[in-house]
Amino acid sequence: MNTLTSKQYNYRIICYYSGYIVIGTALLMLIPVIVALLFREFEPMLDFIIAFTSSLFSGLLLVNIGIKALPNKKSLQWKHGFIIVALSWLIITLLSAIPYRLSGHSMSYLDACFDVMSGLTTTGVVLLQDIDHISLSLNTWRHILTFIGGQGVVVLALTFLVHQIGGGYKIYVGEAKDIELAPNVRNTARIIWKISLYYLLIGTIILWIIGIFIGLNPLSSFFHAIFMFVSSWSTGGFSPMSQNIMYYHSFIYETATLLLFILGSLNFGIHYAVIKNNKKEIYKNIEIQSFFITSVLACSLIAISLFRSGVYTDSLTIFRRVVFNILSAHTTTGLGSVYAQDFARDWGSFALLIMIISMLIGGSACSTAGGFKGLRVGILVKGLISDIKKALASERNIHSFKYHYFKDQVLDDKVIKSSALIIICYITTFTIGTLLSTFYGYPFLESAFESASVTGNVGLSIGIISPSIPSLLKYYYIFTMFIGRLEFLSVFVLIGYIIGGVTKLWKKR
Repeated sequence: MNTLTSKQYNYRIICYYSGYIVIGTALLMLIPVIVALLFREFEPMLDFIIAFTSSLFSGLLLVNIGIKALPNKKSLQWKHGFIIVALSWLIITLLSAIPYRLSGHSMSYLDACFDVMSGLTTTGVVLLQDIDHISLSLNTWRHILTFIGGQGVVVLALTFLVHQIGGGYKIYVGEAKDIELAPNVRNTARIIWKISLYYLLIGTIILWIIGIFIGLNPLSSFFHAIFMFVSSWSTGGFSPMSQNIMYYHSFIYETATLLLFILGSLNFGIHYAVIKNNKKEIYKNIEIQSFFITSVLACSLIAISLFRSGVYTDSLTIFRRVVFNILSAHTTTGLGSVYAQDFARDWGSFALLIMIISMLIGGSACSTAGGFKGLRVGILVKGLISDIKKALASERNIHSFKYHYFKDQVLDDKVIKSSALIIICYITTFTIGTLLSTFYGYPFLESAFESASVTGNVGLSIGIISPSIPSLLKYYYIFTMFIGRLEFLSVFVLIGYIIGGVTKLWKKR
């Protein structure tokens, strides 16, 4: 057998792993096929069979291309991990959009890809038409994508992939996760899924019972419970009905989903610490402290502003309209208890600016949430405080500052710089999106709101995002959701790899 060159090995190992991830996604399409068969949705079933066949063929083709790399017995490099993650997400998006387009509820294939990327990145904005009348199987697929995307497409694949070749951790990190809950990445991935499936069982039962209590029939309540659990826990914001959470007209239902999306926005390490009876981590962890402070500030400031202006005048309404939406924004969930036009008409500039900041901050690292994360905000604040203390202290003293993130860690310049760099990337992406939207004539504040929503993978809308927006804006929003969810590095490495390959081909001409 001929020895592969380094270039050939890179290409083939990327294809191999990407292929297995695509195959895993193809197998998930069998779930809506079964749902369609059970509920006699034969046309949607055919749509999913076509998508399943296309996805399975694509995955097997990629694996076959890459399998020749395995005899080299080289482990994955960091660049492989990042490229595999970004590339597999793009391929999955293109293939998962097939049933959307075939359903007739997407006006174009671009719109279908937009909705798939929105689901995978747990953003939750939609271009899908007539949501109230889409098939149960398509609704199931929408929420499967959200659930898988929240926990991690690659995290799911790693539960059965990493035994085949070394370096699985490098793929895991490529999906913007770095928490280690077990000695190896495969067991860490399994723990993440065990935690999510445990909450899936409990959360679905609770919402099912509440649904029956508020008047839904048992079968309908069951599916609504599954869908709304997934939207809440995965901080995805999708709903089976166009009215979103307002469809249920229930304070109890809203409260249950609120608790679920707060839990979903917490670091998986926090959940695991509680399971291991390390409850002190709940109040010692810098992420929890940061989230609590910013959430209380945001809720208080907006509640006071809207109370003074007479928009909401009683505590129950303030809780259901202000606290719910602020926490939905801050956890990057995107379930909305206020119509888009009410945000624009009633809330005012101050409240919308607080919402924009909350959406950009987001939830915790290594969770289902988006945004640039409370961890990085906490690190920057502590870094600023440490610099002030250093300036006030004697120059003869040696200063060492720490922060608690599952253990006491040294607050050095490298950590601060890394956090600042990611935040700058998010703000830059948000700014470009705002400018692009205003270029097309949309108002500045509304443009900033929508840009913050897609950049932070939130999903709340003030009314701009619709099938009628320019195609370039759709492409940019897809890119923004994608790059924001993977926290830039994986996408940057993929872009660099493609540019490098094209440059070499050009030079050979």
